[in-house]
Amino acid sequence: VVCFGMLAPRKFMQKRKKVEVFKDAEDEADQKNWRKLMLEIEETNSAVDVLKSRKLNKQPLTKHLIVGTLIRFKQLKKWNLVSQILEWLRREHWWDFKELDLLMLITAYGKLGEFTKAERVLSYMNNKGHPPHVVSSTALMEAYGKGGEFDKAEAVFRRMQLSGPEPSALTYQIILKIFVDGNKYREAEELFEKLLNEEASPLKPDQKMFHMMIYMHRKGRSYDKARKLLAAMAERGIPRSTVTYNSLMSFETNYKEVANIYDEMQRANLRPDVVSYALLVNAYGKARREEEALAVFEEMLDAGVRPTRKAYNILLDAFAISGMVEQARTVFKSMRRDRCSPDLCSYTTMLSAYVNAPDMAGAEKFFERMKRDGFEPNVVAHGALLKGYAKANELDKMMEKYEAMRSVGIQPNATIYTTIMEAFGRNVDFGSGVSWFREMVSGSVVPDQKAKNVLLSLAKTTEEKLEAKQVV
Repeated sequence: VVCFGMLAPRKFMQKRKKVEVFKDAEDEADQKNWRKLMLEIEETNSAVDVLKSRKLNKQPLTKHLIVGTLIRFKQLKKWNLVSQILEWLRREHWWDFKELDLLMLITAYGKLGEFTKAERVLSYMNNKGHPPHVVSSTALMEAYGKGGEFDKAEAVFRRMQLSGPEPSALTYQIILKIFVDGNKYREAEELFEKLLNEEASPLKPDQKMFHMMIYMHRKGRSYDKARKLLAAMAERGIPRSTVTYNSLMSFETNYKEVANIYDEMQRANLRPDVVSYALLVNAYGKARREEEALAVFEEMLDAGVRPTRKAYNILLDAFAISGMVEQARTVFKSMRRDRCSPDLCSYTTMLSAYVNAPDMAGAEKFFERMKRDGFEPNVVAHGALLKGYAKANELDKMMEKYEAMRSVGIQPNATIYTTIMEAFGRNVDFGSGVSWFREMVSGSVVPDQKAKNVLLSLAKTTEEKLEAKQVV
């Protein structure tokens, strides 16, 4: 892979000044006033304080302005701000708080998982004589699900099935998600099978329901069932989207299989999105096929798809795995240029590129740069340095980094204990490896399978093998 010309800037990524067109001077004033209000609320994250301040200063606070603000925050899924505004309006005598406002409020509580508040709103609506509504019942069900009260969520759904209001397609989408989140796979499958049964089904399963079930089978590693659902979508005339193929790509670990699904998606005349490209880049990167990973990323840029920070981190990891520092640095610099500022994950991945090079002097410098740039190294970053010195058989430096990590209050994880255990077991003696395994257990860290396998591999004599089996 040649760095020259790599990730050259694309025109569509350049910041352009947006030209706005207004109906008239009054429309321009209204639009700018509304945007200023939105910006103030987002900056303070307190809708009530901003609205109160405007009201006290006798600034225009029309119904049109407030409704527009609510709708926009709803579109942005900023449900905490939606609930704040509605709670405030409910206390204001000048606002006629109607049933639609109550339904939006209980919906916000549902999205936030605040089931106690949702219960209160529903009780209030019942006391005021509002008829049972599918929106309020679905919101309460979702609130229970988001709040981890899966049995209560299911009870609301079963009650809707028996006595109404009749569940909508959205209700079914949400209850399927709740079942999957709560690991109630059997209930999800039974409900979905009922929906597939055209005679007994109250409605036909839609694309979102199929996607949720495909996700469930992915989560449960039932890949054959997921593929059968994909075939069922075609049989039933349910349109398959980019999301459908992304779900299938995420199942696979073999880059050839991921590439085949990607090609199939394109043959179906579906345009890959940033997730599609990222999944393919990740597959090539994990297979240490950096040239293909870079080529796919370049293809994404050529297609006019704006990369996310996560997509950049995946490409960065592709080069870091193989210790390709120069290429990784090019990716790291491109992130800033394209307004995808590197996060802690980016810095940690870049650090691992130096470690895998191996260039421990460069790793040490970058570790210090990370702190200068305002990022506190986490257990993964410390572990990367430990791993580098362990591979170089520099046990004193490795332990120096271990003590430095402990001095800043970071507790070692199973990976760090395994690194130290293997280094001592390989370079000192088997007994040292056993001591570090026991140190891991006494530190309330559960040894994973890799830790157990490493200890077993360190044992050479019959006595050591017997002791290793007893310890693990």
